Amino acid sequence: MKNRAKPQAMVVAKIEEGRVPMNLSTFSSLPVSRRAFLGTAAAGTVGALTGLSPGADPVERKAQIAITLDLEMSRHYPKRGMMEWDYQKGNLDEPTKRYAAEAARIAKERGGLIHFFCVGRVLEQPNVDWLQEIAAAGHPIGNHTYDHVYVLAKTRDEIQFRFQRSPWLIEGQPIDQVIRENIRKMSLAMEQRTGIPVNGFRTPGGFANGLNGREDIQQMLLDLGFTWASCKYPRHEAGEAMQEPSAAVYADIIRAQAEAQPFVYPTGLIEVPMSPISDVGAFRTKFWKLEYFLKAVRMAVEWAIENRAVFDFLCHPSCMVVEDPKFETIKLICDLVGQSQGRAEIVSLDKIAARGG
Repeated sequence: MKNRAKPQAMVVAKIEEGRVPMNLSTFSSLPVSRRAFLGTAAAGTVGALTGLSPGADPVERKAQIAITLDLEMSRHYPKRGMMEWDYQKGNLDEPTKRYAAEAARIAKERGGLIHFFCVGRVLEQPNVDWLQEIAAAGHPIGNHTYDHVYVLAKTRDEIQFRFQRSPWLIEGQPIDQVIRENIRKMSLAMEQRTGIPVNGFRTPGGFANGLNGREDIQQMLLDLGFTWASCKYPRHEAGEAMQEPSAAVYADIIRAQAEAQPFVYPTGLIEVPMSPISDVGAFRTKFWKLEYFLKAVRMAVEWAIENRAVFDFLCHPSCMVVEDPKFETIKLICDLVGQSQGRAEIVSLDKIAARGG
């Protein structure tokens, strides 16, 4: 047991000294549960770990870095205790919309783009010019359901807070029908209100196992015209609330990057996972300082570049407008890719999906 624990201790020590080697050998030194290992193996061994297709030359492939922003309101923002957003996820306030538009401008200015995922009720607001301007600048916008519904819901109360308060809205409808219609109506609303084509699907919330074991949901998305989806968010350590993350926490976040690589479900639906750590997990749940978050993002992006892998950064303008008002995280990601000497590129999730799982 002593010898087994020693490699991880060495890795943690190197992280504390700021000299951790960002490659798969570092990752393999850390403990991986049997379940995680089997899940990775089922997803495609080396391909799942590095984002490379079998037989591909890792030296010639670029790391693919995505910046994604979910357009929804977040509980506890802009002030702690604000819970009404759970019922009004799409009622974006002006600071959130301005942040999203400015983030898009900054990313493009630095040679990148942002893949947005929009909740359908956003399209009920009086003015959607800002969203159309984002799309016109070349930033894709995907489907995030109409009401931010939980696609794995087993009971009616689990579907969404809105329907707990207003159950008559889904009266008499089976759960699977409610979920399907919520996804379909978001795409329809986008088409009719803005004329913007929907680019991909992301589930509200991320699931440690993605949609594995839920072939019904996979098939539903395929039937609705989606070839790929972003549903998986690997488990990882995040430390104690209101405390600086330890080297072991950072190491576990890097470990989880290899579980956040694209793969193909049995139905043929392509999964493009979200990469840890998210802004909600870091700031809302653990009360991280921005410097801790920037360190984790830097390490994760560097790992992806070193391994020619995929990194899918997940955040929410409603959260980041408070926690990162100067767009330091987006600037950091763009700059790391710009300094990669051609080893990485900032892309949309559909491009990642097109490379294959």
